[in-house]
Amino acid sequence: MAQLISLGSLTAPTTAESMREALKDGGCSSSSCGSSDTANDLPPELWDRIKDHPCYSEEAHHYFARMHVAVAPACNIQCNYCNRKYDCANESRPGVVSEKLTPDQALRKVIAVANEVPQFSVLGIAGPGDACYDWRKTKATFELVSGEIPDVKLCISSNGLALPDHVDEIAAMNIDHVTLTINMVDPEVGTKIYPWIFYKNKRWTGIDAARILHERQMESLDLLAARKILVKVNSVMIPGINDEHLIEVNRVVKEKGAFLHNIMPLISDPAHGTHFGLTGQRGPTAMELKALQDQLSDGTKLMRHCRQCRADAVGLLGEDRGQEFTMDQVGEDVVYDPSKREAYREIVAVERGEHVAKRKEADAELKAMGETGSVLIAVATKGGGRINQHFGHAKEFQVYEASAKGIEFIGHRKVEQYCEGGWGEDATLDGVIEALDGIDVVLCAKIGDCPKDSLTAAGIAATDDHAYDWIEAGIAAWYAARYGVEPAQLSA
Repeated sequence: MAQLISLGSLTAPTTAESMREALKDGGCSSSSCGSSDTANDLPPELWDRIKDHPCYSEEAHHYFARMHVAVAPACNIQCNYCNRKYDCANESRPGVVSEKLTPDQALRKVIAVANEVPQFSVLGIAGPGDACYDWRKTKATFELVSGEIPDVKLCISSNGLALPDHVDEIAAMNIDHVTLTINMVDPEVGTKIYPWIFYKNKRWTGIDAARILHERQMESLDLLAARKILVKVNSVMIPGINDEHLIEVNRVVKEKGAFLHNIMPLISDPAHGTHFGLTGQRGPTAMELKALQDQLSDGTKLMRHCRQCRADAVGLLGEDRGQEFTMDQVGEDVVYDPSKREAYREIVAVERGEHVAKRKEADAELKAMGETGSVLIAVATKGGGRINQHFGHAKEFQVYEASAKGIEFIGHRKVEQYCEGGWGEDATLDGVIEALDGIDVVLCAKIGDCPKDSLTAAGIAATDDHAYDWIEAGIAAWYAARYGVEPAQLSA
């Protein structure tokens, strides 16, 4: 009997053919954080550093998973968009965890995940406070994990206030990827985002707090760039406060060598208890976010697929299997077994090659058509780079833009699952349609007549004609049909 291997929420035998079929059917959940560059777009040394990192490579997100361990609960700043929770299993946002861990507990949990999630490639510490302010716990955790699983990539997220004090240790520990949250480069803007900071054993407020934070963030960027550590800058887009200012933030972080800039929408649900949520500050719409990202498309490489993960997230981006690995489910004497991860990587190497070839072919087809139109396509996918999910089962849609320039991933739209137990609620469908504002067509593995008719009435086409195709291949085929071009003509 073939050995069993877990692929996302799937279990499949480790034969080459069965693993390929599992990937085709959605064994990898899609959603991404990272550059859309491929091996042909970057120097080999740089590509090698990001190729298996789902947060730094848009391609890698189809195949590789991250894990966050909540070992750093203390924080040295207060953000108006943040309210940390330490015993919450329901909210999906940064700063939220089900349980805080000690470094020893984190090691046990990491080994358990590595044994059961073969896509696991990156370990991050993203709080729920600040990884550099709680440095002793962060450092101890990474030292323990590196001793057991030396090939795992190490990542930290920080606001930058305490980072300069530890940058030499970060470099020495081979922490090759750092995320800095930078929401302003003008302290006056910062006063509207940060009520206080804690620095040099003193609480600072107002313009003084914002100025110190800004200076330390710029110092962090300079120090990390000097050590050739890859930096992803996260910025929260807050309409009316820093949305226009983020153009200047992008210019500055690009000049200082940031590898990626991730502009995230403000999460401002009043139920979360944040200052912005309770005072009515709205977040941006999907189209407002896209418009800002489009303005910056000639600057730093943009990350358009961030899921604003919990501080204890486990699994592929867009899914969270953290509740499968709480400490009451992790054994006391768990031992690392690398076999599943090794087998998975062998199969994925082949699968990725085929996917990249199809992406290039699809881009070439659209470019061969000349000037046509630009359309937004929402794809229902369970992952693996394919159109492989039922419309009614989708909890989010991947969004692509197709034009004469080719096919580009531009983001995602989260939705409430429309169909559960074979039935769909009209109110839920209305919410899905609202979330798909601006979308021209939905591609999915299957869709019923009722939701298809409702989408059509809202001006959104929907089809399952390209079920289980590679996403880019399905988009190219639909696009060619829309503009009256036969695929044979494109290759002639």
